[in-house]
Amino acid sequence: MNPKTTPLSQEIDFQKRVLWLNGALPALLLILDLFSGRLGANPPEAIIRTTGVVALVFLTLALMVTPLVRYSRWFWIVRHRRWLGLWCFYYALMHWLSYSIFDKAGDLKEILADIQKRPFILLGFLAFILLIPLAVTSTNEMIKRLGPTRWKKLHQLTYLIAPLAATHYILIVKSDLRYPVAFAVVLGVLLLWRWPIKLRS
Repeated sequence: MNPKTTPLSQEIDFQKRVLWLNGALPALLLILDLFSGRLGANPPEAIIRTTGVVALVFLTLALMVTPLVRYSRWFWIVRHRRWLGLWCFYYALMHWLSYSIFDKAGDLKEILADIQKRPFILLGFLAFILLIPLAVTSTNEMIKRLGPTRWKKLHQLTYLIAPLAATHYILIVKSDLRYPVAFAVVLGVLLLWRWPIKLRS
């Protein structure tokens, strides 16, 4: 056994592996469904929708960490919150690239015109753009460079990203609104739960 390896480090490594496996699983299943022909009559549309929903799932999970820690005392979850955010960014990137390539054939002019013409595209684009600085500053080195206070303030952009993403999802769906509304309600509760804490700080 490596003398530097401790039971705690082994536990953390195991937790990371579980998180990475669960983070990669939706992408792997999507690839399997694509090659096995199980994405329906419009595979590009299925890929766009699926990657967007998975990004929203990881955003929701990341926002759930703080209340979970407060009420359950599961402090070990905190060390993995950044990975939840990175998986959110990864699937949001896949969502945006899928839309850009499959729906607009990579035509930048068409994409910009769509952003100007359709509000839900604009909201999704804004949410994605705001995710970029959070992903870039997710490393320990960037936390040191920014300082904990400025880093925390920057990552409060999540509180703007969440309603943008939820509204984007609601506006996309034209018939069955159960899932978009469920996401909006859960995200709304998670944000409202933080409001009294922010007022006291």
